[in-house]
Amino acid sequence: MKIDSPSALLPPRAPQEFHVSLGQPAYRTGSGEMYLGDAAKLLERLPPGSMNAVITSPPYALHFKKEYGNVAKDAYVEWFRPFAEGIHRVLADDGSFVLNIGGSYNAGSPTRSLYHFRLLIMLCDEIGFHLAQECFWYNPAKLPTPAEWVNVRRMRVKDSVEYVFWLSRKPFPKANNRNVLTEYSADMLRLIERGYRAKERPSGHKITTKFQVNRGGAIPSNLIERGNNESNSGYIKRCAESGLKPHPARFPAALPEFFINFLTDPGDRVLDPFAGSNTTGAVAQSLGRRWLAFELDERYVQNSRLRFPSAV
Repeated sequence: MKIDSPSALLPPRAPQEFHVSLGQPAYRTGSGEMYLGDAAKLLERLPPGSMNAVITSPPYALHFKKEYGNVAKDAYVEWFRPFAEGIHRVLADDGSFVLNIGGSYNAGSPTRSLYHFRLLIMLCDEIGFHLAQECFWYNPAKLPTPAEWVNVRRMRVKDSVEYVFWLSRKPFPKANNRNVLTEYSADMLRLIERGYRAKERPSGHKITTKFQVNRGGAIPSNLIERGNNESNSGYIKRCAESGLKPHPARFPAALPEFFINFLTDPGDRVLDPFAGSNTTGAVAQSLGRRWLAFELDERYVQNSRLRFPSAV
């Protein structure tokens, strides 16, 4: 899938549909709008139930400060609360909130922080979200950190997985795993071709002849393997050509692609309130969805525009 030149697959619509509530966007396309500003305040100005999905990766609560901004672990839950309240309000009843968040170590100790679990409990017990499913983003190319515990003292193994919490406003969000089927394994293809005897496995699963039907692919697991190397992408090249520094914490296009296909339909609205380089918006547009993006840092808003050659 190409996201550097997103196609306009949507029916004709006025791109300024949120101008009355949000004001003038930093840029817009035929499918979406990017706004510069504090997402918590911008969320307050959106109509209730106006978003079909919110897919985002906010700054993590890391021990070391990052140039794109991150919040201390002991303050993270309360920092995120106003964003959570806004997201819950603007989600449609069958909408989903997909939150990618990484873990971290406690300062000066080879023990893990629980901040992201505390955040999840707050989101469900206090804001009112439902946890539809825990998913995990496996990045096989992730570097070993922290160096003190992994590389120097050799006391820990490297972290290669980040949490992706799939939350919903109501217990039954829109979802269709037929839209994200994976290729059958060679063993499964042989079983489909040759057939097998219906039986009950020791686990209690009843394997019937229905399992022999080729349904176009296998149901994916909640372990989503996606690398995070876009060093040769059009966005990076255009940043270099323009003399602009790209956003330092981009997540792979394949991650929002999976959840947009899984949880939304063409024409639905997808919001990223921590847009950064606006990967989510570019992917949403390429898949025929409408998108809305918020970003607090003007540098990253300017850079993200390079993903959309037709933006005005």
